[in-house]
Amino acid sequence: METASSDDARRVNLILFDPAEVDASGVVRLSGARATHLVNVLDVSPGQIVRVGMLDGPLGTGTVQSIVDGTVALRCVFNTDVPPAPAVDLLLALPRPKVMRRLWAQLAALGVAQIILTNAERVERNYFDTHVVTPECYRPLLIEGLQQARDTRVPVVSIQKQFKVLLEDRLDGLFPNGLRLLADPSAEKSIGTMAADLKGRRVLLAIGPEGGWNDFERRLLEAHGFQSVGMGPRTLRTDTACVALLALVHEAIGSPD
Repeated sequence: METASSDDARRVNLILFDPAEVDASGVVRLSGARATHLVNVLDVSPGQIVRVGMLDGPLGTGTVQSIVDGTVALRCVFNTDVPPAPAVDLLLALPRPKVMRRLWAQLAALGVAQIILTNAERVERNYFDTHVVTPECYRPLLIEGLQQARDTRVPVVSIQKQFKVLLEDRLDGLFPNGLRLLADPSAEKSIGTMAADLKGRRVLLAIGPEGGWNDFERRLLEAHGFQSVGMGPRTLRTDTACVALLALVHEAIGSPD
């Protein structure tokens, strides 16, 4: 399984692999993009130690055993604990495909446990038919973001084409407990003023399309427990809003007491 970026100029901070790739003696043999990155970018040699991690598993270290014919063998030792899942989930009205493609890695790097993509009046219906919402496209990009951030927890992705059905029938199952926030430039409350309420809580953050939620969608979100919050009067593009809002929410949540 290939998890490293094909861009050799991009230095990743963690080499990730599936648990099935590690043999009984703790050795993993990497070829392809990850081996190329180790050899050409990190310039590893036998005996060198690199940071490694199992997808949805523990972090650890890998000692380079050999480099033969483009295959790098690492003997790995893993920590006992698995990193906790991020305390933030994201409900996102599906943006344009090129924007969503840019967002996948950033969302994983920022720390999102669950990404719920949904429809809205101002979302083009054909967006859901594009390659960018297929696991073959988004999973490598999510892993790229995790390698950047030194995390192993792959965000769970859910595609929900029916907004009303999502809110009325499915959301409580996807996000049963926690605080629900609705991003809104016109909101009187800000994430900063709600910091005390967010401290140590799980949060579901809803971000609408670049044209905004319509009145029906906004009322339905509010009827299902979403509180409007903002970060000032500026209307931002989806990718900018996601990065800024997620950073603020994580800062407000902090570490559980």
